[in-house]
Amino acid sequence: MGSTTRHACGILLAAGSSTRFGSNKLLHKLPDGTPIAAAAARNLRSALPRTIAVVRPGARRLAQLLREAGCAVVTSRNAANGMGASLASGVRASSDADGWVVALADMPFIRPASIKAVAARLAQGAAIAAPSLAGRRGHPVGLARRFRGDLLGLRGDQGARALLERHSEQIRLIESDDPGVLRDIDTPDDLRGIPPSAPRRAAKARSGQDVRRRKPTASRKRR
Repeated sequence: MGSTTRHACGILLAAGSSTRFGSNKLLHKLPDGTPIAAAAARNLRSALPRTIAVVRPGARRLAQLLREAGCAVVTSRNAANGMGASLASGVRASSDADGWVVALADMPFIRPASIKAVAARLAQGAAIAAPSLAGRRGHPVGLARRFRGDLLGLRGDQGARALLERHSEQIRLIESDDPGVLRDIDTPDDLRGIPPSAPRRAAKARSGQDVRRRKPTASRKRR
């Protein structure tokens, strides 16, 4: 089982520019007072002890926040080139990993159990794994070590989207009832209607169910 991913590394992509939010959304606080990026980091770190967060140059406050959440922090010097460059930086910093579970820092509601389910599917030998809710593929996305070279070569805003399209037949979807796998935060309007307890519920969930989000794939647009 040479392709088996026993020790996956979590990668939290936190190097976006937040152009649609109007300010650094990752530092914006959820109703319970937790910054968006911190909530996402804690959920990923809860599921995967080894987690690397990728930030932009100069993002000192965000980097400190993510370190406090338990992540190792890597600065992507090419973050302005898009999500692909940021993902490549995260993989380069963890090149000894058996695989990677890639999450987005603007998705703070994914249950740790959903993240664990993706890592477990990789450990069972899947090349690519992701949660699925109501027929839509969600986040995070797990990728086995065999894709290391492809990931290191990523550029631009597409992230791993082209890779996923090329290998779509190898994607193993995990049925989920976790709405957090589809829910991201792009604008202040996306925060409306969120109860104060939402991030805490996500962090405490240990139900074994799996999880995605409102907009498709691990790699979509520049943030």
